[in-house]
Amino acid sequence: MSGTFYGLGVGPGDPELITLKAWRIISQVPVIVYPAANGNDSLARRIASPFIPEDVIELAIPVPMRVEREPAQEAYDEAARTIAAHLDQGRDVAFLCEGDPLFYGSFAYLLARLAKTYLTQVVPGITSITACAAAINRPLAARNDILKVLPGTLDARRLKEEIAGAEAIAIMKVGQHFDKIRGVLSELALADRAVIIEKATRDDEKITALKDVPEGERPYFSTILVHKGGEAW
Repeated sequence: MSGTFYGLGVGPGDPELITLKAWRIISQVPVIVYPAANGNDSLARRIASPFIPEDVIELAIPVPMRVEREPAQEAYDEAARTIAAHLDQGRDVAFLCEGDPLFYGSFAYLLARLAKTYLTQVVPGITSITACAAAINRPLAARNDILKVLPGTLDARRLKEEIAGAEAIAIMKVGQHFDKIRGVLSELALADRAVIIEKATRDDEKITALKDVPEGERPYFSTILVHKGGEAW
């Protein structure tokens, strides 16, 4: 019989936020796989490292972070073939995912390639946006608020349109798009209502009001939360 393919959410950064179920699977499977963007160290692996046994097979998937889709597609094709070879030998395989496997996660690409052939189980994890809300002690949304989660990669016009139609906004994938995002929020007079959280739940977590971020800085591994106010909670 073939092995089971697991997609495990390991949360935003603090190893103590890994679920008991994910921890149990990590401690039992013979093969553990994780993404390594552009050949760098894997954050997902770093989060789960306290729970990874010494005798497991570890596979790092090099994922090129580029605008063009083809290089990444080739990487996932190759990763799926490698994982399938272990599954065919009856070995269970766990793929570690930052945050939640199905929330802007690379696991989705492997799910599409393997789930039709192999038994697949997804273990959800704590997302960065819920971790960021906890960090600033403020609800993401309440009562009748409309919450929108937006990738910072959207162009300025689309960002402005989407933000205009919500009471609460979480903007992810900030990085090199920070100046554009801050410009849009300033145009909408929302810069004073925005908070940027870097490296949520990690030892070097940093929380800054958007208006206080110095010109020229581009905070990475960050999420911007905005709430327009309106109806009282």
